[in-house]
Amino acid sequence: MNGFFAFVLRRALYGALVVLSVTAILFSILQMMPGDAIELLGGNRISKNRIEMMRVAWGLDKPPAIQYLYWLRNLATGNMGVSIMTSQDVAKMILGRLPYTLLLTFLALAVQYLAAIPLGLIAGVYRDSLFDRICVQSAVILRAIPSFWLGILLILLFSVKLRLFPVSGYSGLQSLVLPVLSIALPLIADTMRLTRSEVVETMAEKHVTTARAKGLRERLILLRHILRNSMVPVSVMFFLTLPWLIGGSVVVETVFSWPGMGRLLWRSVAQQDYPVIQGIIFVIAVLTVVCSTVGDIVLSLLDPRIKGAVKS
Repeated sequence: MNGFFAFVLRRALYGALVVLSVTAILFSILQMMPGDAIELLGGNRISKNRIEMMRVAWGLDKPPAIQYLYWLRNLATGNMGVSIMTSQDVAKMILGRLPYTLLLTFLALAVQYLAAIPLGLIAGVYRDSLFDRICVQSAVILRAIPSFWLGILLILLFSVKLRLFPVSGYSGLQSLVLPVLSIALPLIADTMRLTRSEVVETMAEKHVTTARAKGLRERLILLRHILRNSMVPVSVMFFLTLPWLIGGSVVVETVFSWPGMGRLLWRSVAQQDYPVIQGIIFVIAVLTVVCSTVGDIVLSLLDPRIKGAVKS
């Protein structure tokens, strides 16, 4: 047990170091971006003296290292700054958009696993069958289509042509269907292929052969020995997919004009609103590290080999 807690502590410290590194890299990249947000905000309507006063008020007159330290200090207190464009609190802006992004993300994950695991299981059990070949080829096609292009195709077919779903925005449950499918379909391909390969590999192991030799029913072997052992990497993939979905939904939210955090990030980049960009990417980085750490811990609990390595 002490070894397990040591493992959790090491993962937590490593995660904190990763988040700190992300903040430093993010701040450095934003410092190298062309243009000036204050000049973009003022344009030709504001005098140079006024621009300099605004730069001092925002703390942009200080050296980059000092600005970075001030930003870290504010993050530690939950203060993500104020938007340069709207003068709104960045934390409140993100919290207002985050529920829409999480709703889209969790529904996409639900569709992904509810569809991919049964398909991958059947394809793996009936390997090289017609159903298996259809699943494999469909997975290749779905994975090759970018999410934004898939979203546009879905809009043209189901919104413009058939008029079944709204084109954009959030107006109820119907407006969730197309963006959820745009995110979930490529992920179904990945999870289905992973499930299939794990099922095929597990079916060739000795404990499955032993279970069949003992005369156990095929359904019991399928559920207890094959599916249970195949779900270890698929379960970990859940935690690793979640932060990627939150960060990767930027383009999909933009295509569907979805009022989420991704669309806010896209707009902030176009407007060079640095405090909002920093706040959103920091939230994504924290979610990524947390989900990765939880995934490692869950894997150590599910896989006896990793559990034994941790104890040793």
